[in-house]
Amino acid sequence: MQSIQELFDKLQAVKKEQKEIKREYNDTLANTNEYEETAEELKKLREKKKRIETIAQNRMGARYEKLEELKNTIDEINQMMTDVAMATLAEGKSIEIKDQYENPYEPVYKITFKRIP
Repeated sequence: MQSIQELFDKLQAVKKEQKEIKREYNDTLANTNEYEETAEELKKLREKKKRIETIAQNRMGARYEKLEELKNTIDEINQMMTDVAMATLAEGKSIEIKDQYENPYEPVYKITFKRIP
């Protein structure tokens, strides 16, 4: 089995190659007139979409504000669930939750790495 350092080095090399190819791809797109025109059109459509969304949000008023509050509440509860799950696992206990239909759920673990400054 490869060490984590070997895997990390391989990942860095693949990411570097990916970055180079993406740069070439973007250069190729930039040299295509039709792409530039389409990108400008897309930008205008996104701005129009944003204006329409803002109008709809203003029309909904307090109800839309409630939607935003609910999104934040969901994020907070998800973070609390993560914290409780990690604490439970640290104690060596298993985690089991079920929804209203008795469907079991299991935790999904994800480990990522970030550079230390």
